[in-house]
This record gives sequence, C-alpha cells and structure tokens, in this order.
Amino acid sequence: MHLTDDDTLLFIGDSITDAGRDRTDPASLGNGYVHAIAQTLHARARTGPVPCPRIINQGLNGNRVHDLASRWTTDVTAHRPTVLTVKIGINDTWRRYDRGLPSPIPAFEACLSRLLATAPAAHLVVITPFLLPATPEQETWFDDLLPRTDAVLRAARAQGAHVVRADHVLHHASQQRSASELAPDGVHPSPLGHRLIADAWLAAIDARPAS
Repeated sequence: MHLTDDDTLLFIGDSITDAGRDRTDPASLGNGYVHAIAQTLHARARTGPVPCPRIINQGLNGNRVHDLASRWTTDVTAHRPTVLTVKIGINDTWRRYDRGLPSPIPAFEACLSRLLATAPAAHLVVITPFLLPATPEQETWFDDLLPRTDAVLRAARAQGAHVVRADHVLHHASQQRSASELAPDGVHPSPLGHRLIADAWLAAIDARPAS
C-alpha cells in the first residue's frame, strides 16, 4: 500500500485507539498508537518528498463491536476514509467477566463482518485484540478471547484486510520485558506497548516504522 497526500486514514475502536483523545477537537489523536503512527508519518514528510495523509481518530473507550455498528455511518462512512483501521474485541471479552454481559462469538463475528463488508475505504487494516494478564483472574479470559481473536481473523481475511497481530507482537515483547512494562493492567498499553503496535501497523502497510 502506498500512501499519498490525498489519503484519509481513519482509526476506530475502543479505549486502546481512543487513548485519551480530546473528543471536542477533531484533530486530536490521543496519546496512543494512532498518535505514534502520525508522528512517524509526519517526521518522514519533514525529511523529504513523501506523503502526509490526513489522520482521524474515532476510538471510543468502552466500545464493543455493536457500539461500532451504532456509530458506523457518522464516525466512519461520513469521513470517506481511504484507509480504515479497526481494532475491537477486548471489551466484548472483558464485559463478560466484570459485568456478566456476554458477547456471543457468532454474533460478534457476524457484526464485525458486516461492518468490514460495508466499509467505504479502499484499504482495510484490522488489529487483533490482545491480553497480557496482570492478574490470575485475567488468565481465564483467554477462554473467550482466543476464539474471539480467531473470529476477528476470519472476518478480516474474508475482506482481504491487512492484519496487524497485536497479540503476537506484545506476547513476543513480553518474552524480554515484563508484561507490566507493556500493558500495566493487562489491557491498556503503556507508551512502549503503543509504539510497538504503531510499528506493526506501519510494517503491515509497508510504511517505514520509526527507528
């Protein structure tokens, strides 16, 4: 994928995408992986004749897949992105364990598949959910999360999306660093965790990651 100045990159998902963005400011990208991607692309643009696409962050903390569906028209379609990145799934798992709110995987997969199939973008990128357990209780979440991740992969591949395996990237990093350095609560990345996701995204679309 070759980005141009005419591209609009839109990112939608949960709090990991949101990352504290100012929702009153359309230009706010938060302090997470979306911001890290923008930093890299803008730095490249300053050093030579390379594109600097428009970037929009539509992450919203707490979202599950059906929340994305409820705002898809206003928060995705209306912006007419050329590259759409979707990261969703961990809250569909989390809410089962902390609030007793199930998100059955067949319904989850069907909803995500419909969204990806109706995406207005020429290029799709899907980031897998991940978990680096911070408590013994979180270890049990994999019973729900692993088949949900498989569902995300099936939905993504059915639409020919680029896939960013955040679960693999962070698990690999946790072999050399403590999980708390990457995601202190097991779910939300540290600045380093966000940087790793950003670099994986850049690699997936053949854009040069930060050194």
